Amino acid sequence: MKHQPNIKIITKNILVLLLLFINTAYGQGLKSSHHDFSGASWSGNNYCKPCHTPHNANMNEPNSPLWNHQLTNAVFEMYSSPTLDGISGQPSGNTKLCLSCHDGIVAVDNHSGNTNGTKFTSFGNLTSDLKNDHPISITYDTALALADGRLYDPSTTLSGLGSTIKDDLLENNKLECTSCHDVHISRNTQGCSGCHNIHANGGMVTKTLSLWKSNDGSALCFTCHKK
Repeated sequence: MKHQPNIKIITKNILVLLLLFINTAYGQGLKSSHHDFSGASWSGNNYCKPCHTPHNANMNEPNSPLWNHQLTNAVFEMYSSPTLDGISGQPSGNTKLCLSCHDGIVAVDNHSGNTNGTKFTSFGNLTSDLKNDHPISITYDTALALADGRLYDPSTTLSGLGSTIKDDLLENNKLECTSCHDVHISRNTQGCSGCHNIHANGGMVTKTLSLWKSNDGSALCFTCHKK
């Protein structure tokens, strides 16, 4: 009788190889960046675990990417200006996920069910006061561009990343943290110096590699804003 392959074993092996590939691919981008926690004992020496999990994910924020970190419950003070035509609501989507470390309230090591962490963000601590930061979680669509007059239409304007602003940089038609920042920093091939000037002015200064594209000459700003 001809031996039949064990489909369950084959499927399991394929899944393991896929997870290894994903971890390696993201790991190469994250390596030596400011989101590389693989050398920390509290991360289990894992690239992905502080933020993502394949099972029992926290989906309290809709459409979260298999979230594994405690979510912030802070009430944020948002940017406001007489020239702002849109409404900057409380952080949502990927922005809320980012602020679950960068609010300075939720510990970085509060993941995988742990809520008693002791490690807090110092570099990149935005606090709950976002009045002096670019508006986020704001709907950026054709209507806003027309009302403002100084914004490009995100539905038709190319981002320089392959498609339109809407397709490449927005989340559900909203401008979020990830509209400017590449969280996985997949372009980092320079190690620590790819993201940081370690000894600049006696401290550590973040370079713009974490942005989706260079902001030299305000190029990233002018992707959405008209001169």
